[in-house]
Amino acid sequence: MSFFKKLFKYPSENEPKELSLEENELPLDQIFVQNFLKNNGKFLYCTSLEEVTLNLANITEENSWETITCNDYDLLKLVKTIQVKTIDNFNSSHPIFISCEHLISENGSILFSSNQLKECKISELSGNFIVYATTSQLVKNNGDSLTGIKTRYQGNIPSNISAIKNYNPNSKDIDFMNYGNTNAKNLYLLLFEDL
Repeated sequence: MSFFKKLFKYPSENEPKELSLEENELPLDQIFVQNFLKNNGKFLYCTSLEEVTLNLANITEENSWETITCNDYDLLKLVKTIQVKTIDNFNSSHPIFISCEHLISENGSILFSSNQLKECKISELSGNFIVYATTSQLVKNNGDSLTGIKTRYQGNIPSNISAIKNYNPNSKDIDFMNYGNTNAKNLYLLLFEDL
């Protein structure tokens, strides 16, 4: 082997090549979970609605949350089966149980709109989120998520579109592009398999 090959570590014909994430063509759900966990998110995979309610009950018990905020009619059906009080007005003192628009695989972020957040800014809400999402809400990137919103809500596109991608509220992100972004939340994701 030549000096330059050793120095730059060019693989020989006999050595197996390591495949990158793109070459592996991992499914969107695996890419999302890897990025989500890398961003300090807490992930719970559910194959039935019973698992969703069991995990929700475990989360509230683990954190000693007696009251949560939930204003989604469908999610309220799940909350009624566990021992926790609900309120429907967002505030900063109670954890939020909420749905989302999309799960973005490329960076592990979760996209919301006014359909979930109403007129509230993410930074004004509680530091604790429990998000219910389905595998059909997975998209590859930000562009796909915005295209999905445009297609789904033709003629009535929601406002207040924003995302959470940092799941450690105590982190000090010094990235220039995120300066002033206070959307970091302690976030649990209940991902329901619907495909």
